[in-house]
Amino acid sequence: MRIADISPSYTVRKIDAADIDDVYALACKNELFYRYCPPFVSKDSILSDMEALPPNNTHDDKYYIGFWTNNHLVAVMDLIMNYPNPASILIGFFMVDQAFQGKGIGSNIIRDLLTYAKNLGYVFARLGYVKGNPQSKAFWHKNGFCETGEAYQAQGYTVVVMEKRLAEGN
Repeated sequence: MRIADISPSYTVRKIDAADIDDVYALACKNELFYRYCPPFVSKDSILSDMEALPPNNTHDDKYYIGFWTNNHLVAVMDLIMNYPNPASILIGFFMVDQAFQGKGIGSNIIRDLLTYAKNLGYVFARLGYVKGNPQSKAFWHKNGFCETGEAYQAQGYTVVVMEKRLAEGN
């Protein structure tokens, strides 16, 4: 997978330790997200998220990536390939800088990602949003994701699983 090819509109690359301050600054502005999905972000939690993997996946499947324009971090995404099965991708986390929200930028990034994943042969995209968060729910519905009927408990909140079919197959 060539990360730089995910979006023609943004510079896309893996986030590394040198980017932590930028990720932290972006995340701190999104208080609504952390109201539903505590605890509030910290630099240590970002470093931990950069390493976290679902069961049976390796770091070869994980892409903790940033979307930049004019050297400004616009969005952050935790992307897991081949999860929960080889035909699927998982968007483990996606956040747009608050200054760029409401302008279609997040939807454009998701559209670019889903087109790229479909072209790679993936059939499904999955994610979870925190039950009760109206902003997240509305965003994912607007982008064609539907609840699967699955949900699970995390620490202090419920995650609702959503999915979107990208292509025919499997």
